[in-house]
Amino acid sequence: MLERIRVLQSEKWITYKKTEGIHLTRPGEKEALNVVRKHRIWETFLNKVCKFSWSEVHELAEQLQNVNAEKLIDRIYELSGTPKFDPHGDPIPDKSGKLPVSERRPLLNSIEGCKCIVLGVNEDSHEFLNYLTDLKIGLNEKLIVEKVFGFDGSMKIKYRNNESVILSPKVAEKIQVTCVKPGCACKN
Repeated sequence: MLERIRVLQSEKWITYKKTEGIHLTRPGEKEALNVVRKHRIWETFLNKVCKFSWSEVHELAEQLQNVNAEKLIDRIYELSGTPKFDPHGDPIPDKSGKLPVSERRPLLNSIEGCKCIVLGVNEDSHEFLNYLTDLKIGLNEKLIVEKVFGFDGSMKIKYRNNESVILSPKVAEKIQVTCVKPGCACKN
């Protein structure tokens, strides 16, 4: 660990003081955003072009994100449709490191009658993503909150062709949505 810290310091990507800990420098932030960009572009390419499920792409992208061929990254970005968000709904930084803005909040903060669209998830474990896949809930899915159960905050959700499911608060907290109706009374 200390050896890795020394390498990052020699590259001037971090500063480290025992009393203050580790801090990214400006060049370090730029490099970190570049790695995030490549990772999310790989995830998107693997999902959209190679047809891997959203539960498979993270581990594969981890192996590919350190490829330093900018021309290749640009090409797979184009082949993926120049997306602003990855398959999990996370923003893809542009080349200058700027992140696209997304008005998203947890589904758990919805009120009864809310109509919303799934913009992402904040959990990318195989178990969670496969659970949502089994329910046929994915990005851009339209959801209607039919009922919020006062006992534990579980939610009855209607989607697709009048399919409905009850989601636990734990699941509803991890699904990121935006309201269809501007000025909705849902909590951000």
